[in-house]
Amino acid sequence: MASAPQPSLPLFYNDLMPLNSRDHSKFHAKPTDSAKWLVGHHAIPLTVDEFPQAQRDFPIVFSSGDNPLPLALMGLNEGVNVFVDDNGKINDPVYIPAYIRRYPFMLAKLKADADELSLCFDPTSDAVGEFSEGDALFSDNEASAATKSILGFCEQFEQAGQRTRAFMDEIKKHDLLMDGEMSISQNENPDKPFIYRGFKMVNQEKLRDMRGDQLRTWNQNGLLPLIFAHLFSLDMMRNIFARQSQQGKVPVREMPEPS
Repeated sequence: MASAPQPSLPLFYNDLMPLNSRDHSKFHAKPTDSAKWLVGHHAIPLTVDEFPQAQRDFPIVFSSGDNPLPLALMGLNEGVNVFVDDNGKINDPVYIPAYIRRYPFMLAKLKADADELSLCFDPTSDAVGEFSEGDALFSDNEASAATKSILGFCEQFEQAGQRTRAFMDEIKKHDLLMDGEMSISQNENPDKPFIYRGFKMVNQEKLRDMRGDQLRTWNQNGLLPLIFAHLFSLDMMRNIFARQSQQGKVPVREMPEPS
């Protein structure tokens, strides 16, 4: 069984293998009530289709670098996810990004120069394997209804990814992104706020200065509501910080050396 080419694996994935009836005729996919692979990951890729739902639970920011992408923050610090416990259980009724729900499957090219995408899975996941639990992935050497459903979901995710790239191209073309910064104070120490950086956000001053015809176009094609969903979601950083504080996951400040 050959793995798919993987110069750099996406977040969560340790390996990728094409799903096929020859090698995986007895494989099943079983649901799981925990996601241990999610523990310690604070920034999850997000598609623009998800902005309206995700903004109710998470801050939506954009990654730094030349090719920024939308991210849902499930924590404000590296290694902190305030929505999962140490066993990977999500105990609160929050929106689960499609990127998380897609794992351990995804569509990938089997050859670097190929145009077609094939359904692959992470063989290190304990949710897929040669066991009797869950849904059979093949029946009489044909893809089962479960596999067709998984494939359909992954195809929808890819289509949402294309719309996300178009959204990012548009806001980059108008130079709307700026380096983000959020200052959050604690009641017991209001003069020394925590400063969070390392992300990008929409520059509201530039947005206010946009031409009326451009804003009208964005409103008609649905881009403007997405921008506002992002901006409204930023206040959720304070909620995430409060959760971190309740869980004892706020970074400890270094005490100054005695003089």
